[in-house]
Amino acid sequence: MVTMTTYGTWLRGDARGWVNDGRIYPADPCLESADRARMKHSPLVFPAIQLLSIGTAIGESLQTRLDQRILAMTIQTWHVHFVVSDSDRTIAEVVKCAKDAVRYYLRIGRPIWTDSYDKRYCFDAQSLRSRIEYVERHNVERGLPARPWPFVMPFDA
Repeated sequence: MVTMTTYGTWLRGDARGWVNDGRIYPADPCLESADRARMKHSPLVFPAIQLLSIGTAIGESLQTRLDQRILAMTIQTWHVHFVVSDSDRTIAEVVKCAKDAVRYYLRIGRPIWTDSYDKRYCFDAQSLRSRIEYVERHNVERGLPARPWPFVMPFDA
């Protein structure tokens, strides 16, 4: 499972906690304030009306360019989660493809994404199923089907 956040929406020191190199850190208002002061642009959030089309751009790019099997995806205003099946591509390649797809689709002259991303590998069917359900729940909470895009494949295991 991959989580990508939009520019400026989750800074180091955030009150929700923050992650660096897989370690979770507590809130640090001074660090967050310093990071916010260095920002060259305001935080970016996707307009709700574009969420489905942004998901289409990501999904079609992952399938076409990297032959990825997408098991779950949600596009939220300030972050994206998606789950892909096992692959011979590195997770860095997959994330770059997804981020680039949105850059190309939106064509805005400013940063869209935070530099990094979070990845969670699933080594058994139960952990994979849990991640898929987590992602699908985001869609359902927005009033969408669990799998709102035709390219999202059901997990059979």
